[in-house]
Amino acid sequence: MSTDTPSPGPAREAAPRRRNRPEKKVEITDPKAIRALAHAARLEVISELYSTQSSRTATELAQQTGLTPSAMSYHLRALQKWGIVVPAEASADARERRWKAAGTDFAINSGGAVAGPDFAVIDLELDAFRRRARSYARARDEQRQHVESAEPASAVLLAHNLLYLTAEQRSELTQRVFDLLRHYELEDPNCIPPGAERIATMWSMIPDDRTPPGASGSHGGT
Repeated sequence: MSTDTPSPGPAREAAPRRRNRPEKKVEITDPKAIRALAHAARLEVISELYSTQSSRTATELAQQTGLTPSAMSYHLRALQKWGIVVPAEASADARERRWKAAGTDFAINSGGAVAGPDFAVIDLELDAFRRRARSYARARDEQRQHVESAEPASAVLLAHNLLYLTAEQRSELTQRVFDLLRHYELEDPNCIPPGAERIATMWSMIPDDRTPPGASGSHGGT
């Protein structure tokens, strides 16, 4: 522990206004709906629309996922069927339907079913994380090769902790993490602060049944 008194640093600019709007959680519990989500493009759409809280056209989402606009329209209609996305208000000169998230937050709850369809969704989410990591690594290497004085690389963080939590503590920790993440969400997703970089985050909690020798009691890991 250090007892040194830190010297006052430079004055900080006022933090951007963060999200302050009524919350509407969309929770999927129907196994059929969960199976319908087990598609990389659909999860990408959910992530984009719920994270940005902005509307997108099928063409815009198709460019992001590498699909054709017609294929993306099919996936959007499937997500609409389960109440995950809804048509958005069109601008005056809009020639294509816009889509938006049906709520502010999205969750999958299979009721703890063993080997439920949500495990397929988890696999796809992990694959998406790997794609982001590989894409970032390629972009960083290209920058180093073509720019002599490249800016410092952005931080990439992947951490793991083993905790022992009661059911009440698991619920409390989850809520606190979500509250913290919401603090950093922009109030207006279309007004991005100067210098801000788009960052993908992932939060997980899964029971760890690998009980060490001599240990007793239940335990969970994050």
